[in-house]
Amino acid sequence: MSLFIISGLSGSGKSIALQALEDMEHYCIDNLPAGLLPHFAHLVMDRKSPGITHAAVSIDARNRYFLDAVPDSLQEIEAIGIQYQIIYLEADQSILVKRFKETRRKHPLTDKNTSLLEGIKQEKALLEPLADRAALRIDTTHTTPHELRQQIYNFAKEVDTPGMTLLLESFGFKHGTPLDADFVFDIRCLPNPHWQAELRKYTGLDDPVIRFLQSHEEVQDMAEHIASFLNKWIPKFEAEHRIYMTVAIGCTGGQHRSVYVVEKLAKLFKNMGIRIQIRHRELP
Repeated sequence: MSLFIISGLSGSGKSIALQALEDMEHYCIDNLPAGLLPHFAHLVMDRKSPGITHAAVSIDARNRYFLDAVPDSLQEIEAIGIQYQIIYLEADQSILVKRFKETRRKHPLTDKNTSLLEGIKQEKALLEPLADRAALRIDTTHTTPHELRQQIYNFAKEVDTPGMTLLLESFGFKHGTPLDADFVFDIRCLPNPHWQAELRKYTGLDDPVIRFLQSHEEVQDMAEHIASFLNKWIPKFEAEHRIYMTVAIGCTGGQHRSVYVVEKLAKLFKNMGIRIQIRHRELP
C-alpha cells in the first residue's frame, strides 16, 4: 500500500489536494488523529478481501492535540512496510490572511486572545516536524486550484516510478521567491531582453528572445554551470531516496531569461534520462 499524508498551513489548499487524490481513486480521510495512523494502516493491510492499494490522510493544525504522536506513528508504519509520502502545502503569510478574510473562515488556532497572524505563526511551528519530512512542498501563493490539482496528480503518478523527478521552475523575483524550491538560482546578472523594446512583448519561449540570449556567451555559461552543479548533486539526493526535487530559476519578471534557461536545462537533463517537469510561474 502507498500512503500520502497531506499537511500544511490552513488556507494553503489541503482540501483541494485531498480531493485530487480522491479523484485518483485513493481512499481518503480528512483530519485523522496522528496517533491513529498506524491503526488505520494495519486495518487496511489486514483486509481479507482485495484491499486498498492507495490511501491518503490529512494531518494538520486541527490535529494539534495529537501532533506529538507523529514521529512514533511514522516509525511504526515504516516498520510494517508501508511507503508513505508527505505533501506539505504552504503560502505567503499575506496571501493566507487575504484568503481567510475573503472566505470568512476561522483559523483553527485563533481565539479571543490569538490573532490570525499569531495563529499562522503558531501553526508553522506546530507543523515543522511534518514540513521537514515532506517529499514534496508546494507553494500555492501563485497557484490556481487547477494548477494545484495538476501538481498533485503529477507527483502521485511519479511516486510508483523509480528514480527522481526534477521540477524546473522559472519565476520573477519581483513577485516573490518560491517557498517550495530546494535550490534557487538568481540569473538577474544576465543580459535582459526587456531593455530591447522590440523583444519586450515576447517570452523566453519565443524565437526572437531565444536568438538574443543565445548570442550572449555568459547566458550559455550560466546554464552549463547550473547543469554541472545539479548533475553532481542529484545522485546524492537520489541516494537519500528523494523522489522529487524543485529547482527554481529566477530573473526580474520571470518572462525572458529564467524561462529560456529552464527550457535549456530541461533539454539537457531529458537527454540524460532524468524525468523532468517544467513550470513557468509567471506565464499565463
